[in-house]
Amino acid sequence: MTGKKVLVVGSGAREHALAWKLAQSPSVHEVIVAPGNAGIAGIARCVATAADDVRGIVALARGEQVSLVVVGPEAPLVVGLVDALNEAGIAAFGPSREAARLEGSKAFAKEIMREANVPTAGFAVFDDADAAEAYVREANRPLVVKADGLCAGKGVVVAKDTDEALEAVRVMMRERIHGEAGARVVIEECLLGPEVSYHVVCDGTRYVPLAAAQDHKRLRDGDQGPNTGGMGAYSPPPVVTATIERAILSRVVEPVLATMTARGTPFRGALFVGIMIVDGAPAVLEFNVRFGDPETEVLMARWKGDVLPLFEASARGDLTGVMPSWEAPHALAVVLAAEGYPTAPTKGARIHGLDAIEDAPGVVAFHAGTRERGGAIEVAGGRVLAITAVGSSLDEAASRAYAACDRVHFEGMQLRRDIGWQARGSS
Repeated sequence: MTGKKVLVVGSGAREHALAWKLAQSPSVHEVIVAPGNAGIAGIARCVATAADDVRGIVALARGEQVSLVVVGPEAPLVVGLVDALNEAGIAAFGPSREAARLEGSKAFAKEIMREANVPTAGFAVFDDADAAEAYVREANRPLVVKADGLCAGKGVVVAKDTDEALEAVRVMMRERIHGEAGARVVIEECLLGPEVSYHVVCDGTRYVPLAAAQDHKRLRDGDQGPNTGGMGAYSPPPVVTATIERAILSRVVEPVLATMTARGTPFRGALFVGIMIVDGAPAVLEFNVRFGDPETEVLMARWKGDVLPLFEASARGDLTGVMPSWEAPHALAVVLAAEGYPTAPTKGARIHGLDAIEDAPGVVAFHAGTRERGGAIEVAGGRVLAITAVGSSLDEAASRAYAACDRVHFEGMQLRRDIGWQARGSS
């Protein structure tokens, strides 16, 4: 046998996109994914080990003698999967447990931003519900209420008035709708402007900038309805000019990485910066310590060539000479979601039409919440598929993606028809 084995940890469309791109590497003999999903099983070997089963993942990586583990979701990173892999002598792409606190605790992230003098919204942190409610009443203006811990993208409420902010505090701190993640909350000023995502890959001291993307969080067209984990994304967004990109790197990425290194917790892996562009300048909304979803789908679709050297260089702590190259000028992903998503998604519906788009030019159907049963593919989660297309223009990518979406169907399917509305017609 020649070539390397790579293990991808996770089960969503992000992990499908990572496994899909890694499988194209001439250096990779086999991609293993734990636990994977029905779509990933078509390109990789899936093993039924849970992503947050640290001992199980370490045993799997050791038993398979993989050369690299790529960790997709945040939860395994926050509980120390990379530390455990490194202690076992296994290379891993992702941050240590201490560095992963940038996502694991919103209060910690704010502390780092303040120390690094990073532009961000004014904020206060509360462990006591009475004090938080008093602060909200005194502020008497739109606020953002965030559960401190991990909530799978559901712990943020952008409150338009005092009543909404008080309700957010009540359900997070008193009812503990998010469990212990809501025992502490961060209450922020509400920033106004376009929101964008920016990724860099880090090796502890250096970083490689990737491309910007724009996610769509609201469930329905026109940015209406409840917040979700993301209903689609496109790249690159024209609002991220060269000037803004330089500001993101110089005023956010570089000081944060320097601060983490000075604290003795250097950051390795993918750093996702959620940015609000306020009056032409970036302000940080949040950090994620892994690739975003659905942003990963458009970034991997655009990527030219082999992505493995980037992940390996980050894991070994030396990104010298590694730079991204973009093959497709534009990419756009549309999420097909289950009936009832995001509050109470219905599972079990049979998915039709996937075979009809297998050979569609420039289109890939990345699976998220899917499972195989009786020879059929079924809905198994809230976000079901991310139909992703590339194009020479954003309009071409959108046209391809939506044509593919129209050939797929399952009972209760939800999708937005306006992904990329900020830039369509201008690319």
